[in-house]
Amino acid sequence: MRKYLLTAAMAACTVFAAPAMAQSSDTGATATSEPAAPDGSDAFGFEPYVAIMGGYASFDRNLGGSGIPNRANGARRDGVLIEGIVGANVPLGAFFVGVEGNVAKGVDGNIDWQYGVAGRAGLRAGETGMIYAKAGYEWVNFTDGAVTGGNDYGDEVYGLGVEVGPREIGLGGLTGESGARLRLEVTTRDFDSVRPMAGVVFHF
Repeated sequence: MRKYLLTAAMAACTVFAAPAMAQSSDTGATATSEPAAPDGSDAFGFEPYVAIMGGYASFDRNLGGSGIPNRANGARRDGVLIEGIVGANVPLGAFFVGVEGNVAKGVDGNIDWQYGVAGRAGLRAGETGMIYAKAGYEWVNFTDGAVTGGNDYGDEVYGLGVEVGPREIGLGGLTGESGARLRLEVTTRDFDSVRPMAGVVFHF
């Protein structure tokens, strides 16, 4: 008997809930059945973006890691960088995946250029945040021409980062209507370098 009563109660709830979900009691607007992210935007889609970043890269002075030979005088290879990024995210509910390419120009130090491509995956945190890990491949070009036959050194790159664009200061939500968000990121080339960066991401 209890099983039949429970079944009947669930059926009644379904009958009475359907009209309420189909129409808002305040505005009469039709509600959508599409899933939404924590900030109310679409949970699935395609989000291109661009970013401007600045930071510092430093390579181990004692090890010839990442395929980069030691400098003859033992000095560190490092430099200040300005970087441009183009990429896209694919939201997957509370998660996301994406891919991006980067080009960075050295403005101080003995790093001339860095460029590469990486994939990202992570969590969509709260209303405006993203927490992610990334992995890819990156080349670096130095100004001191250390090796005969070339000066571009490629290796794997790994990193962690966060993005945030709080609504409280008018930066919008997480996905398509997000506008600008702050990004903080640190990466390493095969754990023989460190590269902290910060900048602004503009999503479309």
